[in-house]
Amino acid sequence: MRTAYSVETVRNAERRLMARLPEGALMQRAAAGLAAACADLLGRVYGSRVVLLVGSGDNGGDALFAGARLARRGAGVTAVLLAPGRAHPAGLAALRRAGGRTVAGGGSARVEELVERADLVVDGIVGIGGKGGLRPEAVPLAAAAERSSGAVVAVDLPSGVDVATGEVRGVAVRADLTVTFGTHKPGLLVDPAREYAGSVRLVDIGLELPAEPELEALQHADVARLLPVPGAGSDKYRRGVVGIAAGSARYPGAAVLAVSGALRGGAGAVRYVGPAGDAVLARFPETLVSDRGPKHAGRVQAWVVGPGAGDDAATVAEVLAADVPVLIDADGLRLADAGAVRERRAPTLMTPHAGEAAALLGVERREVEEGRLGAVRELARRYGATVLLKGSTTLVADSGGGAVRVNATGTGWLATAGSGDVLSGLAGSLLAAGLTALDAGSAGAYLHGLAGRLAADGAPVGAHDVADTLPAAWRNVRGRG
Repeated sequence: MRTAYSVETVRNAERRLMARLPEGALMQRAAAGLAAACADLLGRVYGSRVVLLVGSGDNGGDALFAGARLARRGAGVTAVLLAPGRAHPAGLAALRRAGGRTVAGGGSARVEELVERADLVVDGIVGIGGKGGLRPEAVPLAAAAERSSGAVVAVDLPSGVDVATGEVRGVAVRADLTVTFGTHKPGLLVDPAREYAGSVRLVDIGLELPAEPELEALQHADVARLLPVPGAGSDKYRRGVVGIAAGSARYPGAAVLAVSGALRGGAGAVRYVGPAGDAVLARFPETLVSDRGPKHAGRVQAWVVGPGAGDDAATVAEVLAADVPVLIDADGLRLADAGAVRERRAPTLMTPHAGEAAALLGVERREVEEGRLGAVRELARRYGATVLLKGSTTLVADSGGGAVRVNATGTGWLATAGSGDVLSGLAGSLLAAGLTALDAGSAGAYLHGLAGRLAADGAPVGAHDVADTLPAAWRNVRGRG
């Protein structure tokens, strides 16, 4: 599992460690890891042209010490100093002793050309204390780095992104690789900042961090431990039964797709209620179909309500009154009474995309997209529910606080009609199989994203392709495919 911690937590851990180490030792550890990553990216260090973009903070010091190491291996290293009088003195001295040179970063055409012609650009402009985008004097250098034919490496995080929230409020450096120290930072895992980070390489510098992180990103082994596996004594009812209340005369396909995800989600049986029973049975004859409403559908361990439901508020209300876990998606989010959601005693999992989240919060969609971490936390707090905010990085926040789960297994090809219906059925089935709302949402998003990647393989796919690939994703996670 990858974890991320707040700036305050990281700084406190750094202070405790520096108190036990010789002066400058912690920065040398970071610089050594940074230099090694740069060397790996260059392949051949000797004779390469390296440009360091150096601000006045410790990030600039890391870049200078790493540049000195590269210079000693034969690279031609030039440091562009944005604040020449405030650059890290020891780092500056080390670079000059190693044969590196410095220029003032005044945004001149000559300096920009230097950046554009580099084989490697190291971004050490702003560290974890930066907020609100780059200052005007750094903007031309960031643009030159983006035009450069060489690789761009960010020190700890791309300059200009908000490390705490993942927001990008102005111009920021776009990196091919980010070398981060001690732990991941929230902004490296959450869009839109994640897009600016490129690949992320974590360098262990010996920080001692608390057990409770701010963000968690599950990996294969974590998800494999969560997935339900039937035993010798299992039957379809012991494995869990999930109810699907979805679809309408206008949107029968939503019901079919939600059922398709549910059938591949680990529960032993799927009950369907709604007007799309014939369409569901034609595609999935193993489904238990009822036309008598949720109360009379038979026993279930969890409900999924809302995909393609149109204006059927009565069914949504009936499901919310059930004393079992409930997943609310799509039209169900619009139709659900907020008070009824908050008053539920059984777990509730809400799965909005950015537009639906904006409507629930009463804000513009852009505000959610630019501040996804804050939005998912506020929704969970406001509704007393677990919230899965869909997107290029899916976020899952629990109403009780704690670490927010981040998932980035998806692909842009998943932005297709019906994909969310498959996810709702899958996560609902995991709820019925006994997973908590946080785990069901996290594991469901992970499998769904992985299935999307496997199904697409670089080409367009439909939602039914994603559903059909879920078994392959499940086997892949468990190391059997």
